[in-house]
Amino acid sequence: YTDTAKLITKAFGDIINSITFILIAFSAISLLVSSVMIGILIYVSVVERTKEIGILRALGSRKRDVSRIFNAEAGILGLISGVLGVAVASALTVPINRLVANSLNIKGFEASVSPKAACTLILLSVALTLIAGFIPSKIAARKNPVEALRTE
Repeated sequence: YTDTAKLITKAFGDIINSITFILIAFSAISLLVSSVMIGILIYVSVVERTKEIGILRALGSRKRDVSRIFNAEAGILGLISGVLGVAVASALTVPINRLVANSLNIKGFEASVSPKAACTLILLSVALTLIAGFIPSKIAARKNPVEALRTE
């Protein structure tokens, strides 16, 4: 005999697993692209602040101190973007819940962002920006103070 319900359930499970894999792949690609863009943003900051780096180094700052400045900048950027992203997602859940509940006639439909997931997302945002800002901060730390002061 053929169990039709089992076949349909398996087919739906396979479809959902495929869609989940595709969404994970798109998310990974977008995270990679955003990390590269954050790295470029921090590098542009390094290039624009070359004279400041030269002054700091001439006043006695160590390479580690210069690197920490740009790492802190990247961390603050990640924290603000993570908090903003979680806030926007949380604010959009209310109208999306109403839209889904009304369009599908589901009473009591409620999706939300849990506090644990929100904290995890914010920490992930900070970690990704710190990783993306690591190379530009090392480039800034390696700048020669004399050459940095000569640039315009």
